[in-house]
Amino acid sequence: MPQGRTFRCAGVYGEGVHDEPIDPFNGDPADPAAGLHDPRADDPLDPLTEVERQDVLEDLADLEIYQALLQPIGVRGLVIECEDCREPHYFDWDLLRGNLRHLLDSGRPRVHEPAYDPDPDHYVSWDYARGYADGVHDTLTEGTEDDAPAED
Repeated sequence: MPQGRTFRCAGVYGEGVHDEPIDPFNGDPADPAAGLHDPRADDPLDPLTEVERQDVLEDLADLEIYQALLQPIGVRGLVIECEDCREPHYFDWDLLRGNLRHLLDSGRPRVHEPAYDPDPDHYVSWDYARGYADGVHDTLTEGTEDDAPAED
């Protein structure tokens, strides 16, 4: 570094971090997709109902628990059977969290593509994750119910 110059950070650490991938062609006049029309852009935005919104918030809360329990044993994320293409889609924890947050913010799911060559042994279904979490919960609370004093 030349003498007399100092290096200064332009922002605060973590500032500007995104939950979703950033479009590498954003603002590029040579964007190969610039001429393509997004047919979903014409659809009227149909906001989530309160029940749907609550379901997504519960999914986000469950996802935190599942990740905390399953990531340490080598599970990289969840597999979801896609209703549109009838293919399993493999999502790592952060991508699934970002997709759920996007759904909360925009009211619509993201366009998705199947993961490239995922190892299915590293992903579990929502049902498996829920059952695993329930089993851990039951094991942890098993002794406390028997030890509780009887009420008159």
